[in-house]
Amino acid sequence: MATNPRPRKASGSTPLGDFFTPGRITALLIAVLVLIFIFENTRKTRIRLLIPEVTMPLWVALLATGLIGLFLGMYLTHRRR
Repeated sequence: MATNPRPRKASGSTPLGDFFTPGRITALLIAVLVLIFIFENTRKTRIRLLIPEVTMPLWVALLATGLIGLFLGMYLTHRRR
């Protein structure tokens, strides 16, 4: 009696259907909304970085802060596994 080593997929399952889970769709939607928010705020602003005060576009500061948060979140979740 031969056994099939691979489980069968549901008849309507596609590779893209497996990729787009509700969690990934939500994360993608939040990422798009964050990018829209960042790029809508393009005026220059003064930011104090500990001691020096710099003038830069607000979108650069928001994007840098978001990327730092993303990398820290990825690092911390990777370390827990």
